[in-house]
Amino acid sequence: MKVGDFQRIEYLRSQARAMFHKHSLPRWSVFLFDGSAVAITFIFAYFLRYNFEFEAIDFGLAFNQSILAMGVYCGFSMIFRSFVGLIRHTTIRDIFKVIITTTASLITLLFLTFISRRAGWYELLNIPLSIILIHYISINAILFTVRILIKMFYELVSVNPTNKKNVIIFGAGVMGVIVKGVIMSDRSNEYNIVAFLDNNKKLQGKNLEGIPVFGPKKLKREFLEKFNIETMIFAIKDIPPSEKSEIYSFAVDLGLEVLEVPVVSKWFSEEFQLDQLKKIKLQDLLGRDPIQMNMQMIGKGLRNKTILVTGSAGSIGSEIVRQLMRFNVGKLILLDNGETPMFHLENELQEHFGHASVRTILADVTDQVKMDWIFREFQPEIVFHAAAYKHVSLMEENPHEAIRVNVGGTTLLTKLALKYRIQKFVMVSTDKAVNPTNVMGASKRMCEMILQSRSLSPGNRTQFVITRFGNVLGSNGSVVPIFRKQIEEGGPVTVTHREITRYFMTIPEACQLVLEAGFMGMGGEVFVFDMGKPVKIDDLARQMIRLSGFVPDKDIQIEYIGLRPGEKLYEELIAHKEKTMPTYNPKVKIAEVAWLDHKLLLAKIHTLLYSYPSLSEGELVSRVAAIVPEYQTSNEKYSGKSGSAESIEFEVYPD
Repeated sequence: MKVGDFQRIEYLRSQARAMFHKHSLPRWSVFLFDGSAVAITFIFAYFLRYNFEFEAIDFGLAFNQSILAMGVYCGFSMIFRSFVGLIRHTTIRDIFKVIITTTASLITLLFLTFISRRAGWYELLNIPLSIILIHYISINAILFTVRILIKMFYELVSVNPTNKKNVIIFGAGVMGVIVKGVIMSDRSNEYNIVAFLDNNKKLQGKNLEGIPVFGPKKLKREFLEKFNIETMIFAIKDIPPSEKSEIYSFAVDLGLEVLEVPVVSKWFSEEFQLDQLKKIKLQDLLGRDPIQMNMQMIGKGLRNKTILVTGSAGSIGSEIVRQLMRFNVGKLILLDNGETPMFHLENELQEHFGHASVRTILADVTDQVKMDWIFREFQPEIVFHAAAYKHVSLMEENPHEAIRVNVGGTTLLTKLALKYRIQKFVMVSTDKAVNPTNVMGASKRMCEMILQSRSLSPGNRTQFVITRFGNVLGSNGSVVPIFRKQIEEGGPVTVTHREITRYFMTIPEACQLVLEAGFMGMGGEVFVFDMGKPVKIDDLARQMIRLSGFVPDKDIQIEYIGLRPGEKLYEELIAHKEKTMPTYNPKVKIAEVAWLDHKLLLAKIHTLLYSYPSLSEGELVSRVAAIVPEYQTSNEKYSGKSGSAESIEFEVYPD
């Protein structure tokens, strides 16, 4: 064959590939083709039955019976959906649907014929049994042959001349076999299956439809390099999230691209297609078991209530709002001082929850006049207090703002909660409030102490509840979006210390537990959340680089810049002297914190709030340390500034 002939053949194949890529037969055309084939093969069955002696055939009756057969077939085709799959990707499952449809039609026609003969009905229903059987064999042969020929033609023209990715499929069960079948049936895809990995020892060492099955221990760098494996497809349906995350993390650390098969309920028309494979995300590496919320208790507590959410445009506050929208709340009052994020939140709520009664208010939580007006005007029954300054390094440079907003805002709002007899006041705290080494953490510990003290106030009817958890993935200004931006810019990715660790939780997880704990608490409790195992930030950075398709220290460099002022190597969820008590939700525990002299504490805080504007940064830090005894600054700028309750005099100011 000449070179020109090869070029023409390859050109025709490329045109056919383009046609298959751009076009596919609509389902209605497959349905019509199958139905027409049923009618035509029924007439053909008459020809075979009477040896093509046309004089012996009653064509009128044959035509009417063919229409009857087509109607029966089309009915079962609608039931069993034998026409929905792409013919070019015909699988055993598709052939099985055709067999079920034709067999059900055969049984129905035999039943109608039997009843007709017994009852002496109209001859339309009295079909010769030989014709029914001939038709059954013929229609199956026709439908099978057409589907297989189209599939073979597609595979012939769609051979991809480019190199394919070598992949392994983790899971040799039903889902893994389905994925393998789809990949093998579509030769134009980019994958070449090298092996299965599975924990089932009965399968290990055997071939599954021509593909070898190995144990997970085979997943080593030497094995991957030997077969040039770049991708792992995870295809196991029922597996604990923690076990799945371990597999993901191990594969990502080996440099594999990890793709996940979605749950069956998300398959398109109950059929798996390769474009449904999704790259795993960072949160998939956390391995969280699904949170089981007491929906009845929460729903009852929120029903028809007027709810105020402070910091509602922030990462946590906005997600609390979204979670609240799941329940039958009465009215939502959203408070934040950020104009642009509040604008975006308002548009989101109008788009997705246009029916809800929502009022957005731009205001500062330290504005006494405005806050009093809000409580008086709207009479909220429940408050979720998420407004706070949270960035450690910024608050180290601006300690006065940490006290003004975090401590001052909490003091004011809790005072108004008492004044207007709010039913429940839930505050979002942080693990940085535990044995704090920075101003932000100390300010949040003071906020916790304020709520504890308010719960002990004479005549108090408000349930003050504290929720304490660690970092949330993807929150504004957190390490994940910073790393993502650095990776997009080509690096370097900056990590403060090789050994620094943090607890992580997704934003929805954290906010679900805030709601759960909020309606668990009776007042004065500090609820801590199960954050799982702490994550090394260095590992997190490397995993994010790999998930982005790069190699750490090769494509993207990692730089260690040292701990920032006030920053810890590791965080804690409870203090050294604290213990925890379980609740009915295993992910939520109650910290047994020391009870306070609430009158003295509030007096100290009022003194601080009245005097802080005139204090130097060093004096302010000293006052904070006198109120929060466990606060030990790690910032050299403030070292030696810590004080004690005995060395500082506190005047009593009115609340």
